[in-house]
Amino acid sequence: MHTIVKHPLIDVKLSIMRDESTKSKEFRENLNEIASFMCFEVFKDLETYDANETYKTPTGVELHRKKLKQKIIIAPILRAGIGLCDGIKNMVPTARIGHIGMYRDETTLKPIEYYFKLPKVENPLVVIVDPMLATGGSAIAAIDACKKRGYNNVRLMCLVGVPEGLKAVEDAHPDVHVYLAALDEKLNDVGYIIPGLGDAGDRIFGTK
Repeated sequence: MHTIVKHPLIDVKLSIMRDESTKSKEFRENLNEIASFMCFEVFKDLETYDANETYKTPTGVELHRKKLKQKIIIAPILRAGIGLCDGIKNMVPTARIGHIGMYRDETTLKPIEYYFKLPKVENPLVVIVDPMLATGGSAIAAIDACKKRGYNNVRLMCLVGVPEGLKAVEDAHPDVHVYLAALDEKLNDVGYIIPGLGDAGDRIFGTK
């Protein structure tokens, strides 16, 4: 189950991010803005309730404040996933943030979990975030890690993916809805998405 979040403003900002001459500051800004846009789709089915807290409008009408029924946890896959957090928090300031650390074993090429810390919240919606969905290995391992610890309401939000990575996640976790801003063509021989964005972590943090 997946959704490609299509919007002309996302397309414009994504084209800026794809440009190899785009610097880290502008790359980060556009990533955050796209993450904010994607929130409208990722969270569109959430329910609200009338809280006991009331407020008065400028016309003197007293209303109950609307709040989300669902507690939300944003779970970035370290390190590049951190780049989407501010954009989501701009739209959902009550969301809590956890962290999932993964690295790739050089021999087996499989993702290895080295860090996992999510807030203790009853029945939360966990949104795992990572800019790139390439082979799907890290995403599947992150979802596995969440479910192993009892976090079963999980969604995956990525910026750019490829069909093979998307299929791998959907085959492994058919109950997890995947949200992408773009579905690119393929992976190259060294595992980079084509046309892709390059190494998102390096471009976010300016480490290359």
